Amino acid sequence: MELLSHLALGFETAFTPVNLLWCFVGVLLGTLVGVLPGIGPTATIAMLLPITFTFSPVTALIMLSGIYYGAQYGGSTTAILINLPGESSSAVTAIDGYQMARKGRAGPALATAALGSFFAGSVATLILAVAAPPLARVALNFGAAEYFALLVLGLLVSISLAHGSVLKALAMICLGLVLGTVGQDVTTGTPRFTMGFQELYGGINFVSLAVGMFGVAEIFRNLETERTREVGVSRVTNLWLTREDFRRIVGPVLRGTGLGSVLGILPGGGHVLASFASYSAEKNLSKNPKEFGHGAIEGVAGPESANNAAAQTSFIPLLTLGIPAHPVMALIVGAFILQGITPGPNVINDQPALFWGIIASMWIGNAMLVILNLPLIGLWVKMLTIPYRVLFPAIVIFASIGCYSINNNPFDVYAIAVFGVLGYVLIRLGCEPAPLLLGFVLGPLLEENLRRAMIISRGDPMVFLTRPISATLLAMGLACVIVAVLPSIRNKRKEVFVEDD
Repeated sequence: MELLSHLALGFETAFTPVNLLWCFVGVLLGTLVGVLPGIGPTATIAMLLPITFTFSPVTALIMLSGIYYGAQYGGSTTAILINLPGESSSAVTAIDGYQMARKGRAGPALATAALGSFFAGSVATLILAVAAPPLARVALNFGAAEYFALLVLGLLVSISLAHGSVLKALAMICLGLVLGTVGQDVTTGTPRFTMGFQELYGGINFVSLAVGMFGVAEIFRNLETERTREVGVSRVTNLWLTREDFRRIVGPVLRGTGLGSVLGILPGGGHVLASFASYSAEKNLSKNPKEFGHGAIEGVAGPESANNAAAQTSFIPLLTLGIPAHPVMALIVGAFILQGITPGPNVINDQPALFWGIIASMWIGNAMLVILNLPLIGLWVKMLTIPYRVLFPAIVIFASIGCYSINNNPFDVYAIAVFGVLGYVLIRLGCEPAPLLLGFVLGPLLEENLRRAMIISRGDPMVFLTRPISATLLAMGLACVIVAVLPSIRNKRKEVFVEDD
């Protein structure tokens, strides 16, 4: 009964005209950036953060959340129609979805993606509504030592799940932590790493860093690698499934929903991991595994359900612990901070309308996405023909104006340029900017809880090992590092043995 009363409050909040409007705008933009390869929800949310400063907290977060899970829907459209995933989590969908389109079955493929995504998103939102309150109550018992250990675990898990070099991911985390310390020391007021700029006394502007690293740097990269997008399917017909199609997708959708709901909670990119895991599971369970890669409808249903379920459950660590599971959640943490709200277990008690309003809006947004994705498929096909060189100047201008409007300070616009160049250089060096953003967001919280724990323990560092929860979390973090490093050690040992032979 308590859950029902909370959900009633959430729907009452989400169904206000202004929140419905911006929920629609969010999922529409999310679908759009999912459809247009090379933009993505991370860059979009980073560039839209400035305009949310004038919104109410619940309206801002409903819109930004809609952009994120809307992009999971939109990414499947390009994956199916032109074999070019609009979102990283849709890469697996392209394997069989594109083959279905080539065989004249683009309509059933798109319908499978939309219906599977709707079901998975709805179920995962229910899981979020049920699981979040008890987790938040547990988190309220955490002290400074436990929070420090939890933050360390989150950073280390993000390293172990990062693509490419573990050492580079660790370096990006450390760089993010350093950038997070820029500004006046919270305890003493002493300026740190400000290089004489008074504008840095309050710390690096989060919006400038996010827009530069994920917006401008991504634009540079896309301009360098832009290729002509040819839409092989100009008209999509038969946007419905046969009885046989329904029979074949039920199992994959259910299994994908379960996998995604669990893996979405993991830091680092659970939605991407979930789609790959679902595809692998369906291929292993299939009676005809040879169909996979040649247009198996199960290869669309499972991954699409998994990545959308993961997109919803990735809000669990954010709303209950204040820990972002991946870069998009880190940006939403920034939105919380811009609105003067500290994300974490207290939100559910201090801001119940905000907490339950976001959850209720996810059901509404998922329903809107089904309506948007299928009837408007002709519009999305036409959008694919827009050259990227036409889009990027408008994106840069819009982002710069929005960032300037927050503090009316040109320094913030210069910072966008600096971080844009830095982000592009890091991408060229093979370093992912995502761990840097996580380190930047979590760094101040990490430092604050480290200091608080040390003050309470009178300078005894053993407090992190003598408290059971803290010690367990740190041990889990160490295990993550070992798991991440072991493959590299094995490869080096094989190279040594080969050279000796």
